[in-house]
Amino acid sequence: MTNKKPQRKRPSRKTVVCPVETYARAVAGGDIVAGKLVKLACKRHLNDLLHGKKRGLIWDGGAARHAIAFFSHLRHSTGEWANQPFELQLWQCFVIGSLYGWKRADGLRRFRTAYVEVARKNGKSVLLAGTALYALVADHELGAHVYAAATTRDQARIVFSEAERMVNASPPLLARITRTVNNLAVLRTSSWFRPLSADASKMDGLNVHFAAVDEVHEHPNAEIIQKLNTATGARRQPLIFEITTAGHDRLSVCWQHHEFSVKALEGSVPHEACDSWFAYIATIDAGDDWMNPAVWIKANPSLGITVKAEDLKRQVEEAREMPAQQNAIRRLRLNEWTEQATRWIDMSVWAQGAAPMDEEELAGRTCYGGLDLARVNDLSSLALIFPPEQPGEKVKVIWRHWCPSEDILRRARRDRAPYTIWRDQGYLTATEGNTTDFQFIEAEILTLATKFNILEIAYDRTFAGELVRNLGDEGITMVEFGQGFISMGPAAAEFMRLLIGRTLRHGGNPVATWCASNVTVRRDPAGNEKPDKERSTERIDAVVAAIMAVGRLQTAQGSSIYEERGLLMI
Repeated sequence: MTNKKPQRKRPSRKTVVCPVETYARAVAGGDIVAGKLVKLACKRHLNDLLHGKKRGLIWDGGAARHAIAFFSHLRHSTGEWANQPFELQLWQCFVIGSLYGWKRADGLRRFRTAYVEVARKNGKSVLLAGTALYALVADHELGAHVYAAATTRDQARIVFSEAERMVNASPPLLARITRTVNNLAVLRTSSWFRPLSADASKMDGLNVHFAAVDEVHEHPNAEIIQKLNTATGARRQPLIFEITTAGHDRLSVCWQHHEFSVKALEGSVPHEACDSWFAYIATIDAGDDWMNPAVWIKANPSLGITVKAEDLKRQVEEAREMPAQQNAIRRLRLNEWTEQATRWIDMSVWAQGAAPMDEEELAGRTCYGGLDLARVNDLSSLALIFPPEQPGEKVKVIWRHWCPSEDILRRARRDRAPYTIWRDQGYLTATEGNTTDFQFIEAEILTLATKFNILEIAYDRTFAGELVRNLGDEGITMVEFGQGFISMGPAAAEFMRLLIGRTLRHGGNPVATWCASNVTVRRDPAGNEKPDKERSTERIDAVVAAIMAVGRLQTAQGSSIYEERGLLMI
């Protein structure tokens, strides 16, 4: 009998819990109550964990935990939390961990812009201040120039002063940071943190590593954020961190960033355009009763901690009795954008028709067109609608899109749309010159007419002119299509009926998808709807073209929603 040496037990490896993934899974699984957009942010994170590597995205859990742990060395400076360690709440761990944990294949940070929108009292300013201090002392950046940016120096000092108080309460930070008036400096690395106001003359020549932008909805224009963005070009991994409460001005830079964030979360813009953009929007959902306490946590992830439920309840009840206060309470405490038009198309419904299509299979088929031409130098779109030929077949739509090639980068920045990517992928044709090339569009339509049996093309007479006459001379039936409620109303209603009924297949055309995400509608007093180019945030040409084509299909088939229920009149 041989003596066996006793087996030594291997030390068990502790499973490292990732608070970012913990939060994402809890929200996605319904264990944490959250609104639709927070759920989408969490699903985006989980999906990128599975598939992001294909796009060169790497998750660095150690970097995420390092940034999160930094906050435990900070202390609150005011109120009931004064002198207590800053322990991030789980939603804040998700934000901070995401910003610093996601990397690109080259090892640098993935996110270059972060847009976080939550209701008041959820700790926005202290979160910004702590992140700015991390960028100053712990981000391994020599000569890190960190700014708290706002429209006024006083506003910028809110975040900066919070950071100053955090430094004063932390001996380790005091030992590393030199304090002077409006300046926190780390002399060893030639780094500083300063408040920055909207004085344009003082913003030229900046070299920004990190900018904390508080209450973006108060910015009257995009000037400050644009200057900050252009000042990051010399940095390896700069970050513009915007935190705000909902606003009301749909022409503001805050609304533009809100809408782009929504599209990034919904997936209605391509990865190439939004992979460097982090978005977290906590708000009650459309259809929620704003007076119901059960939904308040959707806009207030810190409810019960920094947001006092009794105080919120009191303000909501006061607003119930005083309608003049309702917009302010719903915007500031429930993070609802007020005085805004509602987006017309639910992008989750739109996605149901995105199955790929082979245009060649439609060759020779009958179709109806809608042509929406640009005024001078913007997007023009042609939609071709193909009615079903067999029982159970869906209505199909294909598009052509054009824009002038000159200054395409400026238009891409203005519209926050990846025109150059769509051009390179073949979804957008960039024609020569700096104005809409009607001759090129005319030639392409004639080519399409040799491939498909185009029975009619609807057009808006405002911008058509010679192109329409030439196409008519070539034998294509051109039909003027009014842009008022009488013409657009029934066509828009039918287009929406096809979408909701999942009987419209659009193949996921990315330009059309972007346009669909932009559409808002105007309603007449009787409730009839039509797309509104003036109130829609960005281009909607592809959808307008498709609606006109659907209108001609309706007429040809002899069906109209107005025939079924009558035109609503008052």
